[in-house]
Amino acid sequence: MMHRPYVMWPHEVLRTAAKPVEEITPDVRAIWDEMIVAMDTMPGVGLAAPQLGIGLALAVVDASETRGKAVRMANPEVLHASVEPRVHEEGSPNLPGVWAKVSRPRAVTVRFLNEDGTLEERDFVGLWATSVQHQIDHLAGKMFFDHLGRVKRDMLIKKSRKLNKG
Repeated sequence: MMHRPYVMWPHEVLRTAAKPVEEITPDVRAIWDEMIVAMDTMPGVGLAAPQLGIGLALAVVDASETRGKAVRMANPEVLHASVEPRVHEEGSPNLPGVWAKVSRPRAVTVRFLNEDGTLEERDFVGLWATSVQHQIDHLAGKMFFDHLGRVKRDMLIKKSRKLNKG
């Protein structure tokens, strides 16, 4: 299965809050399937629908070592976050070739509509938590570099543009 191309920064869908998903339909499931293919192709540990140009509040996360354990989420929201931080180098296929260290809570409790259409609460820790928070940022129209200071952010964007001129 192929997936649609990643939209490139500064595409407006990457700066727009995603629309909530009302119900889990066959179309939503098909988008999740496509997102998992895109995530595994990167390879990455998560993907949000806006990264593929889809303005819906859908995300997938799979930080397992073996893969194939993707959590499909609609309308995810953080209910609780640990005080203890975790720093991880983050990047995005929407701004290729650059990464930055971002500090986020080490653990989060997230509520979301799961693939059965049921509201679920789940705890995520470590890389899983980092990825979930990264995807929720995308759904809010934020990028990982928004967690950086202005100078670092501008340098990162400039470097990516330079690397991807073609």
